[in-house]
Amino acid sequence: MSESLKFTTSSVLDPAKNEPFELGQVQWVRRFGEGERPALACGYWHVHPDEAPEPFDLLIHADETISIIDGHLRIEVEGGDTYDLTSGGAASFNKGARTRWSVLAPTVEFFVYS
Repeated sequence: MSESLKFTTSSVLDPAKNEPFELGQVQWVRRFGEGERPALACGYWHVHPDEAPEPFDLLIHADETISIIDGHLRIEVEGGDTYDLTSGGAASFNKGARTRWSVLAPTVEFFVYS
């Protein structure tokens, strides 16, 4: 069996494991490259409105799927829909999507890059 098929990982939401991220904090569950999968990563993103008091533009650099554990985000897709995501909400974006994000409440998001 190859090493990539043997790779598994697990994590519990634990703010003590947070690391600085581009904006906010991240708790990695799987980092890019683990299990011989260079494009696959996932984790928990923690962000507070004080860290992003104004909407910010974000070019999606990898296919990304998100699920809101707690909080409130508004994501506008250029030329497309606006997603008002709260606890239990989810969205998925193709690589290259141009988006504008607003952090409306302290938020914990689970994300998967692929």
